[in-house]
Amino acid sequence: MKKYKPDTLCVQAGYSPESGEARIPPIVQSTTFYYEKTRDMADLFDLKSDGYFYSRLANPTVAAFEGKVAALEGGVCGIGCSSGMAATALTVMTVAGAGDNILSSSAVYGGTYNLFAVTLPKLGIECRFFDPDAPEEEIEKLIDGKTRLIFTETIANPAIVVLDFEKIARVAKKYGVLFAVDNTLATPVLCRPAEWGANIIVHSSSKYLDGHAAALGGMIVDAGNFAFKGNERYPYFNIPDESYHGLVYAEQPVAFGTKCRAQMMRDLGAIMSPQNGFLSYIGCDTLALRMERHSRNAERAAAYLAAHPKIEWVKHPSLKGDKYHALARKYLPAGQGGMLSFGIKGSVEKCAQFMESLSLITQETHVADVRSCVLHPASTTHRQLSEEDLKAAGVPHNLIRLSVGIEDPDDIIADLEAALEKV
Repeated sequence: MKKYKPDTLCVQAGYSPESGEARIPPIVQSTTFYYEKTRDMADLFDLKSDGYFYSRLANPTVAAFEGKVAALEGGVCGIGCSSGMAATALTVMTVAGAGDNILSSSAVYGGTYNLFAVTLPKLGIECRFFDPDAPEEEIEKLIDGKTRLIFTETIANPAIVVLDFEKIARVAKKYGVLFAVDNTLATPVLCRPAEWGANIIVHSSSKYLDGHAAALGGMIVDAGNFAFKGNERYPYFNIPDESYHGLVYAEQPVAFGTKCRAQMMRDLGAIMSPQNGFLSYIGCDTLALRMERHSRNAERAAAYLAAHPKIEWVKHPSLKGDKYHALARKYLPAGQGGMLSFGIKGSVEKCAQFMESLSLITQETHVADVRSCVLHPASTTHRQLSEEDLKAAGVPHNLIRLSVGIEDPDDIIADLEAALEKV
């Protein structure tokens, strides 16, 4: 597709009908596909031709959504997954195995932290966490010959840490290590990580991309800007894969994307469903409009809370006094999204009292859709973390995560005000 702007790509990318075909991509609710010629199917299995043969690997409806997100991120390939966690797990397992290690910012989503700190080590993959504000030389000390990936988030959930892309990109490039970014809370409308040196971008598409809390899913985007060929750090990209007809992934036009789909998705089966692909595709049509409203509403809510006497602190990069305000102006100039966090003065019980007193804003385990919602991460999404891990993740016990929706901002603030009066 031409080099259109994000607003246009949200509406037009991913699917182009032929004359007489449906204008919106149909839901291809089929596990399998018919072919008349045996040779045609063999060519598909050998990756000599494009097409579909089994929906565990690829599906036309999901492909439309993959194409849209890849275009928005400026990537060469998208892979739709069953969830954001599946996207993260597949990304790591495409490049790392037993005996290898990855690096991750400590300020990541609680589920990601647990995957890296608990589950992957059981498979022999070590994770070495670093403070996202640490200087380059401190991060470099964690890298050795077995390091396969550096993982970060554009805007950390729920710590609201804005990533210093250029710092991490310099470290990754210096050591020839793949640089992956979870761009869920920014979306490619507000930030395109590949333009700042990222090689792989992942999303929980259940959030802003779908936008309506209707479709579970995840997305992996290969930016196509990493040199696997001849890179000794990635031997399994440079030797024939005997489980896939001797294919050498580094010799493919899209090395990471091919290995991730042909090997990992084939074996683990964490593919997005056609129905969820369809809902996410049409939800994404309004992404640019929604992100503008989410960002403006969050700015209003953050400013209101920052001035309230019952609030101890507020984290949103739009605030001039925020630690990450300068980085946000650099990497997220069009807006910083709808997520913010704040601390209630007093006991942890006051957090529950506040949330239970809200009426418009609901308490739920979700963020980043059109409806405003709150959560207490320390007792929910991050409750499996130790006190030390909570501190490293930037999650104090009085933290309330507020995902600001697209309702009228006056109504959102009125609801916050009424609830705070009862605390």
